[in-house]
Amino acid sequence: MNRPSDVRSSLQRRPSQLGRIEKAQNPTRALMRLWPYLAEFRLRLILVIVCVVLSTLLGLVGPYLMGVAIDRYITGKDPAGLLTTALWMLAAYVLSNVFNAVSNWIMARLSQLALRNLRRDLFAHLQVQSMRFFDSNPAGNLMSRLTNDIDAINQAVSQNITSLITSILTMGGIIITMFVLDYWLALASLLVIPIMFWFTQFVARYTRKGFRDLQNSLGGLNSIAEEVISGEKVIKAFRRNESVIAAFRKQNDAVFRAGVSANSYALLLMPLTSVLGNFFVIVLAGLGGFLALQGLVSVGTIATFINYAQNFISPLRQIANLYNSIQAALAGAERVFEIIDTPPEIQDAPDAVALETIRGDVRLDHVNFGYVSGQPVIKDMSLQAKAGQTIALVGPTGAGKTTIINLLNRFYEIQGGGISIDGHDIRTIRKADLRRHLGMVLQDTFLFSDTVMENIRYGRLDASDDEVIRAAEMADADHFIRQLPQGYQTQLSERASNLSQGQRQLLAIARAILADPAILILDEATSSVDTRTEARIQKSLLRLMQGRTSFVIAHRLSTIRDADNVIVINNGGIVEQGTQPELLAKKGFYHHLYLSQFKGNAI
Repeated sequence: MNRPSDVRSSLQRRPSQLGRIEKAQNPTRALMRLWPYLAEFRLRLILVIVCVVLSTLLGLVGPYLMGVAIDRYITGKDPAGLLTTALWMLAAYVLSNVFNAVSNWIMARLSQLALRNLRRDLFAHLQVQSMRFFDSNPAGNLMSRLTNDIDAINQAVSQNITSLITSILTMGGIIITMFVLDYWLALASLLVIPIMFWFTQFVARYTRKGFRDLQNSLGGLNSIAEEVISGEKVIKAFRRNESVIAAFRKQNDAVFRAGVSANSYALLLMPLTSVLGNFFVIVLAGLGGFLALQGLVSVGTIATFINYAQNFISPLRQIANLYNSIQAALAGAERVFEIIDTPPEIQDAPDAVALETIRGDVRLDHVNFGYVSGQPVIKDMSLQAKAGQTIALVGPTGAGKTTIINLLNRFYEIQGGGISIDGHDIRTIRKADLRRHLGMVLQDTFLFSDTVMENIRYGRLDASDDEVIRAAEMADADHFIRQLPQGYQTQLSERASNLSQGQRQLLAIARAILADPAILILDEATSSVDTRTEARIQKSLLRLMQGRTSFVIAHRLSTIRDADNVIVINNGGIVEQGTQPELLAKKGFYHHLYLSQFKGNAI
C-alpha cells in the first residue's frame, strides 16, 4: 500500500506530552470558543456567581465583626453583646462555607455537562474526517486531545474557575474594606502586597518549569512502558529483558530527579508565603500600634486588619497555583478547536443521491491520484467491471492495487478523472449508501474488544444470532468458534490477540458475508491461513462472489485462475489485462510474475 504509513508510525512513537504546560497562542479566542458550551447553562452559571459573591461577602464579614466585638463588647465589658456578635460570626462563616460548597457542586456538574458536549462534538467530527486526515495526524496526538486536553479544560472549569473568582473577589473585597476602615493602614498594606505578588510569581515560574520537566520525563517513562508491554513477545524472543530494564531504570531515575526538583520548588511556596504573610502582619501590627498610641485607630480595627492580612495570603497562593492550570486549559482548548475547525476533505454533495440498490457496474475513467502532492500513485487509469464480474488486481508491492480499493470506497478524493457505479459518479452518491453496498475483507484484520458474535454482527447490526451463525458457517469459522471457551460469546482481547491470525481472518470474512454487499472487495483475504483452510475458504468465497461484482487483490496468483479479468498494475498504471490463460500465453509482465512466484522468488 502506498500510504505514508511509515511516517505516521514514526509520529505515533513520539513520547507522550501528558501534562506539558503550554501557553495558549490566543487565550481570548480560546475562551470565546469555550463560552458557548458554558453559556448553554447560563442560569446555572448565574447561580454559581451569586453563590460565590455571597460566600465571599460573608467571609469578609467575620473579621469585621471581630473588630466590632473587641471595640464595643470586650472593651465595654458587655457579655451579651459579645455572645450575639460571636453567633453572628459563626453564622457568617457557616453560610460562607455552605454557599461555597453549593457553588462548587453546581460548577462541577455544569462543567461535566459542557465537557460532555465538547467531547461529543470532537469525537463526532473525527468520524467524518477522511483517511488523509488520519494519515497526517498521529493516533496518539488525537487521543491526547480527546483525553488530556479535555481533562485540562475540566480541571480549570470544574474546580479552578470558582476558586479564581473567589480569590479575586476576596482580595478585592479585603483591599476595599481596608480603605473603608482606615486609610493609612490600607496604604501600608498596598506597599507589602506587590512584594508578596512578586515573590509568589517568582517561585511559581520555577515551579511551572519543574513540573513541565517532570511531566515530560513521565511521558518518556510511559512511552517505554507501553512499548515494552506491547512488544513483550519480541523482547523475550531476542532475550532483551535486561536491556529494557536498564532503559526503564535510566528513565525512572530521570523522573526521580525531575520530581525532586519540581516538588522542592512547589514546597517552597508554602513557607515563603507564610513568611511574607507574617511580615505583612508585623507591618500592620507595628503601624497599627503606633496609630493606636496616637489615638487614631482602635484596637478592634488593628485586629480586623491583621485578620484580613492573614486571609489575604490564601487567595494569593491560589491565584499563583491556578495560573498553570488555566494556561494549560486554554492551550488544550486551542488544540481541541483546531481539530473541530478542520473541515472534512470528503463531504456529501448538496444534491447527493441515495442508492437503495445497485447492479454493480464499476468504471474508472482516466483516474489520477497521489497521497502526497507531486507524487502520483495512480496515473491516468481506466478500467471497467461489469455487474457480477470478478476482477483480480495483481502486481508488485506498491504498484497501487490497494489504492484503487481506497478510491473506490472514497476514503480519499481522486485528483483527476472519475469513478462511477451504475453510471453514477461516486462523488454524487451519499457516502453512507456507497459504503453500504461495498463489503471489504482486508489483509490487516481489525476486530474489536467484544464477543465473537458481536464482531461478526458488525457487518450488519440488525442481524439475528442465527444469521450470524450462518455467516460463520459459510466462512468456515463455525467449527473453531464452537471450540472457544464460551463459543460465540467468547470475549476477544484487545485487537483479538487471543486468536490466531488465520482465525481473525475467518471472522472478518464472516463479517463481510453477513453484510451481503453488492460489490465485494477481498484484499489478500486468505493470505494468513494455511493452504488446506484456504481451499475451504475459497469455496465459501466463490459462493459469496456469485452474482456480485468482486475485486480481488492477491499475491497468490493460483487463487485468481477463475477471475473474469486480471488487471496487472505496475507503477500506478495498467500494463496488461485479460484472463489468466490469456496473460500466461502472452508471456509478458504477468507471465514473469507467475513464474517468479512458483520459483520461490520475491515478487
